[in-house]
Amino acid sequence: MTSDHIALMGTREIAVRLGEISRQRVHRLIGRATFPAPVAELNQGRVWLAEEVEAWIAAYRPPGPCGRMWAGT
Repeated sequence: MTSDHIALMGTREIAVRLGEISRQRVHRLIGRATFPAPVAELNQGRVWLAEEVEAWIAAYRPPGPCGRMWAGT
């Protein structure tokens, strides 16, 4: 028996994933036309499919010179 699991990310998880960027920076990024649409809006805020956020990061946020995610771009 398998269990279906859907991984979600909120703005805090996105900030951490992108190298502890500020909340304001996350809000600028999620406002871009290229950023995936949220799948739900909860009392705590919007959430996105982690798979879609990771695909966006791979496409639009190349790693920095040391392999770390650029936090300021």
